[in-house]
Amino acid sequence: MADLKDFAEQLVNLTVKEVNELATILKDEYGIEPAAAAAVAVAGPAGGGDDAGEAQTEFDVILKAAGGSKLAVVKLVKELTGLGLKEAKGLVDEAPSAIKEAVSKDEAEALKTQLEEAGAEVELK
Repeated sequence: MADLKDFAEQLVNLTVKEVNELATILKDEYGIEPAAAAAVAVAGPAGGGDDAGEAQTEFDVILKAAGGSKLAVVKLVKELTGLGLKEAKGLVDEAPSAIKEAVSKDEAEALKTQLEEAGAEVELK
């Protein structure tokens, strides 16, 4: 039982960077997508350290404008979100609108790059 308490103490005291590394290892090596990792990162250490929450760990991908190639952007939004064509077109037409919310920085950057390559104007929040 003491081993589990020690393990729990180690998990609670992980830094945001360590939590992200752990999440990556769990996903890449074991196929586990830990939803609780974000909660631990936001909660920070049990002692309520002052540095908790300073680094943003979740981002929203906001489509500001479709740009000149609206059809390509609609198709890409459909592919990225899993929405139907009508719903994806609605998101693009209603810009600025959130394409994805509460995603990791790496995923947000990848989405932004893909959308910008398709001609869209994108912002990360």
